[in-house]
Amino acid sequence: MKATKTLFGGVAAIALTACAVNAQETITTPEGAVMQSGSDLAYAPGELTDAQLNGTMRAEFRQNSMNVFRRFPRELTEEMVNFYVNALHLRSLNPIQLTATQQMILTGVGSGQIKLSAGQQGNRLYNLEGGYAGGTGIRFFLLSYPDADVVSQRFADAGLAAPEFVQRGDGVQQALVRDPGGFDIVILIREGVQDGSEDGIGVGIHVSDLEASRAFYRDFVGLDELQPFDAPILGTRFYPYRHAETSILLYKMGDDLPADNGNAGIQYVVADAPLAAALAAHRGVAVETPLNKLTGFDLITVWLNDPDGVTNYFAQVGPSSRTARGEN
Repeated sequence: MKATKTLFGGVAAIALTACAVNAQETITTPEGAVMQSGSDLAYAPGELTDAQLNGTMRAEFRQNSMNVFRRFPRELTEEMVNFYVNALHLRSLNPIQLTATQQMILTGVGSGQIKLSAGQQGNRLYNLEGGYAGGTGIRFFLLSYPDADVVSQRFADAGLAAPEFVQRGDGVQQALVRDPGGFDIVILIREGVQDGSEDGIGVGIHVSDLEASRAFYRDFVGLDELQPFDAPILGTRFYPYRHAETSILLYKMGDDLPADNGNAGIQYVVADAPLAAALAAHRGVAVETPLNKLTGFDLITVWLNDPDGVTNYFAQVGPSSRTARGEN
């Protein structure tokens, strides 16, 4: 990492779609947060070797997990908090006030977070019809718990119908529920795991081209490639890619399906966001929001898209950030 590139972030601006660079070289998020463009942060031509440009971001990871986010209609905010904090029993963390009117609601899952962002701004596509099989994009989160009765009671206490668990052949119980915004959550009951899914999270991504998506998460992002496995209850085969507590589960269940690239996305906490921007430029990876800096949050980010348009954003934290101060 270059000495001048010492900031990071992932704690701020989640919905950075439909950004515009104005004459003062600023980038404005749909929520109104203003960020400085990152042209002065970028690596100069020739500064990186061919080996670096053709490498992965794996060595730059600075968190034992990835964070994920959920965008949802603003009017569902109270119901979403009830579902994720009370029914799913995820840790409620201090929210982030992005602007005078926009707040990021944070929940803890192990060392990572599920970030809840009210409002579906920008030119993203939103289509959750058909659930996990209905379209491409991030279609579900997978959470694990040790006791089905406890999970069911929490749903009841939150005023929600209890999950309907089925027994799998491997002794694990599984249920499929939907959050108030219509997004699928797979709940597993397994022996030896921590409550509240503190062991981590799975992220199910329905893809249109398995080989292209596998190459992106393996050869660009740098996740560990695990052995594929069948998921009979869901009727598909998963191709897992993992970083510590977080697994990306790629799968394909049809052709010419509608796309959803707005309801959920992935965030990587890294040591060098400008490196991700340089690798993306060299490899032709689609850029959603170019390299930028949000000084008030001690943050540099670049927002990229996987082959199906799923947000993969790389955030670099500085010493004055909430993350560096241990306030996540």
